[in-house]
Amino acid sequence: MNLTLKIWRQKGANDKGKMVDYKISDVSPDMSFLEMLDVLNSELITKGDEPVAFDHDCREGICGMCSLYINGEAHGPDRLVTTCQLHMRKFKDGETIYIEPWRAKAFPVIKDLVVDRSAFDRIQHAGGFVSVNTSGNTIDANAIPINKHDADTAFDAATCIGCGACVASCKNSSAMLFVSAKVSQFALLPQGQVEATDRVLNMVKQMDEEGFGNCTNTGACEVECPKGISLENIARMNREYLAASLKG
Repeated sequence: MNLTLKIWRQKGANDKGKMVDYKISDVSPDMSFLEMLDVLNSELITKGDEPVAFDHDCREGICGMCSLYINGEAHGPDRLVTTCQLHMRKFKDGETIYIEPWRAKAFPVIKDLVVDRSAFDRIQHAGGFVSVNTSGNTIDANAIPINKHDADTAFDAATCIGCGACVASCKNSSAMLFVSAKVSQFALLPQGQVEATDRVLNMVKQMDEEGFGNCTNTGACEVECPKGISLENIARMNREYLAASLKG
């Protein structure tokens, strides 16, 4: 395939960015999207040009670092996949592909397609953990009976990889799907009950301080989420938040 790539180039957080056109040829439909960018960068380096900076790590759909906004969609035109799992067969020969970083105040651009998502880390530090001391006091997990539906739902929430597609696809750049997933994975399990009140209050507070917007109720976040995190988690977080506020 022969393609035209319109890629966002920005030297640094304080620099003005712009879209730059690149032509790339002989792209195999079996390539992943990141492999295609690797080929482009190899060509740029050979020419003496600066390669395009983009984030990646595992390339197995686990880490979420490969997040890109492709043709106006988080992670591109496929569903339930990350950018590294997106293959070029989803595009047509001669197509023009727009490639941009996440657009959100809380995700400032570091360079080109790389954004700073440490806001998510700070939200998790605020409460996305259990502080029960298990050192020397480990208990067999099977010793605590948990309803299978609750266990399955908690596991589904825990599959969130924190890629930020929910933020990128939301008109308000809301992080509520991400935060609700992290709240839900503990809210349904006994280990998470000890500090449930503080958890939801602290995480929501930190989310607001980071500059994320409120939920738009349009459901775009669930549609674009590569792990299919359900909107039900937002409803659960709202219930947890209301209960915690009343207790406080």
